[in-house]
Amino acid sequence: MAEALPKVTVIGGGIAGLAAAAHLAGAAGGPALARVTLLEAGERLGGKLRTGEVGGVQVDLGAESMLARRPEAVELARDVGLADLLEPPSTAKAAVWTRGELRPLPGGQLMGVPGDLAALAASGVLSPEGLARARAERPAGAALGDDAAIGAYVAQRLGQEVVDRLVEPLLGGVYAGRAEEISLRAAVPQLLAIAQGGGSLVEGVHALLDRPQAGGPVFQGLRGGIGTLPTAVAAACERAGVELRLRAPVSELRRTATGWLVDGRACDAVLLATPAPVAAKLLATEAPDAAAELAAIEYAGMALVTLAFHRAELAPAPSGSGFLVPPVDGRSIKAATFSSRKWGWLERAAPDAFVLRTSLGRYRDEAALDLDDAELVARSLADLREAVGLTARPYASVVSRWRAGLPQYPVGHQAKVARIRAAVGRLGGLALAGAAYDGVGIPACVASARRAVDELLTPPPGRRAGKGE
Repeated sequence: MAEALPKVTVIGGGIAGLAAAAHLAGAAGGPALARVTLLEAGERLGGKLRTGEVGGVQVDLGAESMLARRPEAVELARDVGLADLLEPPSTAKAAVWTRGELRPLPGGQLMGVPGDLAALAASGVLSPEGLARARAERPAGAALGDDAAIGAYVAQRLGQEVVDRLVEPLLGGVYAGRAEEISLRAAVPQLLAIAQGGGSLVEGVHALLDRPQAGGPVFQGLRGGIGTLPTAVAAACERAGVELRLRAPVSELRRTATGWLVDGRACDAVLLATPAPVAAKLLATEAPDAAAELAAIEYAGMALVTLAFHRAELAPAPSGSGFLVPPVDGRSIKAATFSSRKWGWLERAAPDAFVLRTSLGRYRDEAALDLDDAELVARSLADLREAVGLTARPYASVVSRWRAGLPQYPVGHQAKVARIRAAVGRLGGLALAGAAYDGVGIPACVASARRAVDELLTPPPGRRAGKGE
């Protein structure tokens, strides 16, 4: 008689938890590895992937695209039956609202670090003085250690204006963080490798970007919105026998001789796919060192303002995919996305509407989250009027607040994560997944789920995995 599959409890129903459950249950290709129960404290699955309606139009109210150059998220979408719905952006033509004008985001750059000074000059993003400083690249000086803050390092090499006008707004779009604190190793490891080489930063970026790239689009979306991905993964999980439980917060984890107790319910293993503060509380008794490290991970909050206009009232509608806003300029919004331009599926679904969205708030600058919806809409419209001349009034709006939405990756983040994993790994039958560890994007979260599953099913030396009763 075949041995029964182990019982695994997944805690957290964001995309990492769902991906882990799907992998464990064989719902996304491959064999079933475990009997799975997924517990989500909230009333819905999907975490920061969420669709909703604005003015009768279905849109994303959280993340709206996934990096396609990393395969994990696209593979997951295909595995759960969404292959025919994959659709790249219609345009990737973005701008930077800086020095009083919309200026094209220069090509040939890596997270704002230029590899093509001619393209940088043509964009007009930098002042003449800032451009001259970037051209007069300074040598690295002291040898770069294991990690450094992106902002400080790039400012030393290429000048503060490159950081303020390019690196900061681009990093802000990913982490809602601050360049002077974000880890080079954790956020842009390719740049760290160039920096550690000791040569020209500009030439190193140029050589990296000049290498042949894999074919296909850089980003992918889904018709109907990226928020449809967790729904499809959850459906695949249910078909594979996963028990999905909403409104099921967990208050206690206990290690036993043969496995774990999750609020008194026995299982062989636990996969924690919650935000770091939640994981810290659950591990306070069994892994106090890991819990302390997890509790120290900080988060940034942001608000998304989604606006729907009657297209006939726009003369003309804004062009391009949107624009970034350097925080140094003191504007209210940090970015704007012209969703109806960026996503062909959205334009086809609502040809008479024009949907765009703005973002407000970042790490240590989250006062916008406490403003009421009307004020956030008003501030967004004021900046849009100045940036692109938009004077029409939206016929509908939705404000989404993501408090503690994005974990921060300061210098030393990867070393911290390694210590957390080492402490957790010694317990056996416990693993961690999610945005707090190896990247905040969807592919990184899916990859962290797969890694956690592999760790979970490989007992540490000297300990055999038990079988839950």
